[in-house]
Amino acid sequence: MSEERLTAWVHGLVQGVGFRWWTRSRALELGLVGHATNHADGRVLVIAEGPRERLEALLALLRGDRTPGTVTLVVESWDTARGDLTGFVER
Repeated sequence: MSEERLTAWVHGLVQGVGFRWWTRSRALELGLVGHATNHADGRVLVIAEGPRERLEALLALLRGDRTPGTVTLVVESWDTARGDLTGFVER
């Protein structure tokens, strides 16, 4: 099974509400590697690598109604995995 890379920009009230911790927990449960990073404009950047179906599961969770804070939009892009990530960290 080939590995892919998901890049997701999460918009909304997603900083200071435990969103990155929650994302890390879900990604680790799914066996993904990557990171969740706060940006100065209020968005959170989520980069994850793993099997496509697990990445799609994470994307569905990011868009779901159980996230901390309020997600108004998730913009995703897909690429082949680079293999340069280990673990899943909050930045």
